[in-house]
Amino acid sequence: MRDRRLGFRIPLDLIMTSYVRERPLRALVSDLSDTGLRADVVSGMAPPPGTPIALELQLPGSDEPIWALGEVCYQRPDELASGLGVRFVAMASVHAREVREFCVEARRGQLGALLARIAAPVRARLPAPRAIAPAALRLGAL
Repeated sequence: MRDRRLGFRIPLDLIMTSYVRERPLRALVSDLSDTGLRADVVSGMAPPPGTPIALELQLPGSDEPIWALGEVCYQRPDELASGLGVRFVAMASVHAREVREFCVEARRGQLGALLARIAAPVRARLPAPRAIAPAALRLGAL
């Protein structure tokens, strides 16, 4: 499947409530970006593509829930749980900013951890820095 989402996907394990035709439906969010999310719902209750849904989710570290209107872009049926791709259609600007900032900070953390893992072996191979004695500097030994 082609990745059509514009933003970076942030892996996330989060329970959210969606409302399909004004009926609550619990879902497990598996990734999030500033343009949408991927979630799993019980197969028999999964809405088909094109269905508008209301979303209520609370990001880690946040005190307030985020409300958004989404549209199901795809449904990947399975025996137990169906995967849904949901595109955000409408959201309050303060909530959109909170989602965007959460994604940016999570991405920054992921990249920092990756760079630290890359730099650790490189630092281990570098020779220890030489200490230069002040007397050697004065005598012109270097």
